[in-house]
Amino acid sequence: MRGCCSVVCRALALLALLFPSQEDKGCWGLNVAPGDLEKSPRSDPDPWEALHRHKRSWVWNQFFVLEEYTGNEPLYVGKLHSDVDKGDGKVKYVLTGEGATSIFTIDENTGDIHATKRLDREAQAYYTLQAQAVDRFTNVPVEPRSEFVVKVQDINDNEPKFVDGPYLAGVPEMSPLGTMVVQVAATDADDPTYGNSARVVYSVIHGQPYFSVEPKTGVIRTALPNMDRETRDQYVLVIQAKDMVGQMGGLSGTTSVTVMLTDVNDNPPRFTHKSYQYTVLESLPVQSVVARIKAADADIGSNAEMDYRIVDGDGPGLFNITTDENTQEGIIILLKPLDFETKSGFSLKIEATNRNIDSNFLSLGPFSDTAFVKVTVEDVNEPPIFSTPLSRMVVSEDAKVGTSIGRLSAHDPDNINGAIRYSIDRNTDLERFFNVDASSGIISTAKVLDREANSVHNLTILAMESQDPSQIGKGIALITVLDINDNAPVFAIDYETLLCENAIPGQVIQTISAVDRDEPPSGHRFFFSLAAPIAGNLNFTLRDNKDNTASILTKRGGFKRREQPVYRLPVLILDSGNPALSSTNTLSVRVCECDSDGVALSCGAVAYTATGLSTGALLAILGCIITLLVMVLLIVTMRRRRKEPLILDEERDIRENIVRYDDEGGGEEDTEAFDMVTLLCHGKH
Repeated sequence: MRGCCSVVCRALALLALLFPSQEDKGCWGLNVAPGDLEKSPRSDPDPWEALHRHKRSWVWNQFFVLEEYTGNEPLYVGKLHSDVDKGDGKVKYVLTGEGATSIFTIDENTGDIHATKRLDREAQAYYTLQAQAVDRFTNVPVEPRSEFVVKVQDINDNEPKFVDGPYLAGVPEMSPLGTMVVQVAATDADDPTYGNSARVVYSVIHGQPYFSVEPKTGVIRTALPNMDRETRDQYVLVIQAKDMVGQMGGLSGTTSVTVMLTDVNDNPPRFTHKSYQYTVLESLPVQSVVARIKAADADIGSNAEMDYRIVDGDGPGLFNITTDENTQEGIIILLKPLDFETKSGFSLKIEATNRNIDSNFLSLGPFSDTAFVKVTVEDVNEPPIFSTPLSRMVVSEDAKVGTSIGRLSAHDPDNINGAIRYSIDRNTDLERFFNVDASSGIISTAKVLDREANSVHNLTILAMESQDPSQIGKGIALITVLDINDNAPVFAIDYETLLCENAIPGQVIQTISAVDRDEPPSGHRFFFSLAAPIAGNLNFTLRDNKDNTASILTKRGGFKRREQPVYRLPVLILDSGNPALSSTNTLSVRVCECDSDGVALSCGAVAYTATGLSTGALLAILGCIITLLVMVLLIVTMRRRRKEPLILDEERDIRENIVRYDDEGGGEEDTEAFDMVTLLCHGKH
């Protein structure tokens, strides 16, 4: 075909030369208006043209050359001729510009132009050349240089191509007939302005009768209504684009279009069975899963999401159902403990409903379904159960060993109702203060109790089945020890009382308080007084403040450290218990030298300094002291040599007349620890 076009072009070019007319015709008979040459780009006029302006005498056509010429001979393009040329060989034609000499050649004698290479319009659609006629002998231009264009004539040598293919598209299932799916587009590299080489039409090669394509636009539409995704969810179409408006001999290209049917909610949920049965043990913990049940839904994604609920059944509040968001199963959960002996079976009515209902498909509903679930409870051997999980008991701290405190009772919840044996978890009674009767569950004391050491005992009582020792129930016995008045009051702290030598009569030198380990229901009430033997002494007195405190006051002034550095006062403290308890506590008062503000400077005994002695007497005393020291050193030295101890091995009984009251209930008998006569004598001094 390309060869035929070349021959035709040559013939037309020859006819144009043989029969010139007012409107010259180029290859393929295309007219070129006379103004086209005037509009063509021109080079700057040379000086010769400026001096000799005359009517243009060029004769040519706008040239065309057929692309993809495959002949053996150079392709004739056209002929240049000037009326200055008289045919005597004096005029020479020169060709310059794009492709001159490399693609296009000109016969300098005749002006014939040939193409020596195969041209591709899609690579370059036209070439701009400059032609000039010059004197062969002088090379002086006889015509001004002018430009002309050689256009490459298109042939249909490019098939349509789908640049964006292959395509992937989706369309909702059950879509109406003619619903748009996707638009495809093919491009053709041929000249769209010339002929039909680039005009394509589309057609479906594979994919009928499900889809169709609009021939001119490439829009793919559904060709069947109500296509069901659950039946088939994917279609692969082959679309063809053919140029030459689809006529015979046109070139074509194809692409594939994968169409996915997207899901819509057109399928209601349906239980595969109308009744389900499950069995669980009565020991199943609360919040455990009882069963999983699922309604089938052919849809996917959000269209298959559903909610479950219990619409009817016995055991209200015993079960609940939720949706597993991953599997869309209904999960039945236990909310309360099961008891086989109370009820051994339950029946539930479960409803499953689509969460996202499409109003366009309500006619396919209802979009819910129900089923019955029967839950059977199986019996297990349960441990004994205490009638009261926590039993509160009280016992007096002076209760005798073996005193019964209370009784715990447990029963076997199973139908067998076997015998039960009781025991104490000794981890909760390490000192074994209590016992429990194995048969009756009666708790009794095993030791003397002390509320001040432990006021509350928290015992774990074990109840064991005689026939199955592995079944053990647990109960709690909270035993509170009641207080009795068995502790005498004592000083709250160890007081350090300082007395200034310049104290005046009636001065408060110490305020005391007391503590008692007992805890009477109405609170403590303490009574203070000086012990009877010194109640009438001349040095100090005690004032009970009636608020569980007492003040120690001076009766006189003029206390001297040299005369007596320390006074000891026995204070009697009595509580309000029944019977009342008392104790005598000693308060030590140290005499101190104080400044004018009453701040103690020095306290305790004072060394006596001899006054009125002469210097000689002092020297004599000093000499005696030195002599005694020398004798002691000699004796020590001799005994060390003989390896005999200086001090005898016998223990010397050095005792102080101080009594500490930390025992209970000493009462007034504690006053025997003091030499009251000596104390009074010192007080008189």
